Amino acid sequence: MESLCIFCGANFNGDPVLKQAVDQLAQVMVSRKITLVFGGGKVGLMGLLAEAVLQRNGKAIGVIPQFLMDKEVGHTGLTELHIVDSMHQRKQLMSDLCDGIIMLPGGFGTLEEFFEVLTWLQLGLHNKPIGVLNVNGFYDLLLKQMDVMVEQQFLKPANRKLVLTSGDAIELVTLMENFDAKADEVWFRDKNLT
Repeated sequence: MESLCIFCGANFNGDPVLKQAVDQLAQVMVSRKITLVFGGGKVGLMGLLAEAVLQRNGKAIGVIPQFLMDKEVGHTGLTELHIVDSMHQRKQLMSDLCDGIIMLPGGFGTLEEFFEVLTWLQLGLHNKPIGVLNVNGFYDLLLKQMDVMVEQQFLKPANRKLVLTSGDAIELVTLMENFDAKADEVWFRDKNLT
């Protein structure tokens, strides 16, 4: 894996455990020569992650829409910064530039990005591993909701297994590097999209 797209918040709650997890993720990425692809912001958790990668002499590629650059939230010290016209172009380019996706804590935007690329995997539009770095149980309830979707027969167990999860960055990146599910085999098994 040469690059990872990280979806995370434009805010940071000051949690030292979360900061430590960001540092660990940056360290494992740089040590394995994995380029960071992210939303291009200098604020919040995404700014912390970009700085952690750059301080370790890693590569960071940002993708940000013009309207956010105009608000002066874009990180101008990156290896590369792509300025696009829309949020849709941002997501597509981030997906195109990466070999896998990890979600860190965040808000509505983080969830929206995550579920879109997860749906693309389920539909066979890509075969990139998708992970959740579940720091301090931040996503426990969301992951439980996915289990409820399986229990209530709105989500196939095979598709639930597409979401790789760990509270440890090293373990999660390793799981992603070993990901071998064929996306097109997942939802086509019985021709049902769920």
